[in-house]
Amino acid sequence: MTDGFEADEFDQDARDAADTVFATLLERVGEQSPAPRLDATRRVVELLGDPHRAAPVVHLTGTNGKTSTSRITESLLRAVGLRTGLLTSPHLERFTERIRIDGEPVADEAVARIWEEIAPIVALVDIELEAAGELRLTFFEAFTVLAFACFADAPVDVVVLEVGMGGAWDATNVADGQVAVFTPIALDHESRLGRTVEEIARTKSGIVKPGAAVVTAFQEPAALAALREAADRNGASFEVEGGGFAVLDSRVAVGGQLVTIRGLGGVYEEVPLPLFGRHQAENAAVAIAAVEAFLGGARLDDEVVEVGLGAVTSPGRLQRVASDPTLIVDAAHNPHGAESLAAAIEEYFDFSELVIVLGILADKDVEGIARALEPTGATFVVTCSSSDRAVPVDVLADRVAAVVGADRVTSADRLEDALEDARDWADSEPGRGVVVTGSITLVGEVLATARDRGWSGE
Repeated sequence: MTDGFEADEFDQDARDAADTVFATLLERVGEQSPAPRLDATRRVVELLGDPHRAAPVVHLTGTNGKTSTSRITESLLRAVGLRTGLLTSPHLERFTERIRIDGEPVADEAVARIWEEIAPIVALVDIELEAAGELRLTFFEAFTVLAFACFADAPVDVVVLEVGMGGAWDATNVADGQVAVFTPIALDHESRLGRTVEEIARTKSGIVKPGAAVVTAFQEPAALAALREAADRNGASFEVEGGGFAVLDSRVAVGGQLVTIRGLGGVYEEVPLPLFGRHQAENAAVAIAAVEAFLGGARLDDEVVEVGLGAVTSPGRLQRVASDPTLIVDAAHNPHGAESLAAAIEEYFDFSELVIVLGILADKDVEGIARALEPTGATFVVTCSSSDRAVPVDVLADRVAAVVGADRVTSADRLEDALEDARDWADSEPGRGVVVTGSITLVGEVLATARDRGWSGE
């Protein structure tokens, strides 16, 4: 259930040392307030000997599906026989799950050792920045440098790099991706990325580098035009879902779905994908095309695709964490993600009735999420995570009720009570189910609760 997040579970000293690194990083400006700059991160990696250039990069951005597509891409590259590095964000339970070497979370010992090695250089750049009247390195800038150093230390053959926010000025963009990958782009983080889908797409298109290959999911016309313009400007090849590659078929199967995908190099028929939702089939198509592009465009061996897709996990994304009654968590935190969740519930789960445990952070579109979930017919138990950015329960309950109706909304101040209420209700009648969604922090806390209580989704 923890997806291997406890790589050093028997070495408490190493775990404590890694946790100290995380606590040190948290003293910096947080991830929700990124600095729109690259010079600071670039200065650190240059002083460290350019660890961001130690291996070729597949760079991914988008609004929804970034992490799942990154994980599928990494799994396929590993199935090819390459040693992989994977950077994703944010984390669900422990920060080391974000940095993966060959599919496993980076070891606590390695995190502590490598941070000790790079900390003097980070401190030097902090001093330079403050002397120039600038903000010292943020959490995400320092964390990204740490990830690059971990990948160089391993070492790895290829890095799959997920953008933290945006693209052009995101700290990960000091790297030059051989392949620039775009998952669906929608409205999110408008105050930082742009007020329209076109503006957001232009910000994200900054990851396209000269001579790269661009692979994109199906996009709204304005977003697609912005991405194509960036590709043309940089002399990059351009492949879009529905053109050079596509999902030809997706059928419900035990534990997920069977997908038939046309890649850039050929067709892969009826491959098991242990993830729920048509959107995950589309993520798999994007990942296959990205790996084909990285390897020169040739068709992948059938065994590579079968092994790569078959080994994929995507924690916190339509993940069943308990049965009797069924409890599913999904990290949908914007309307686009909530729409995908609602569609997947309809297609993949045969619930007679549904209750949704919902907690949302303050910078998100509460009404948009509620509208996307309303057609499920679910009742809602509104609650909040421990995040200081969580919308207060009473405020959230009123806003959700204004969309779905007061008769469909109850509330619980504590997540534990919300889970207990929802599970008791679902357990009282056959066929009922529970879905927890609305924020990544909420889902992470439910995963921890499920592990601590010994729940099983099998």
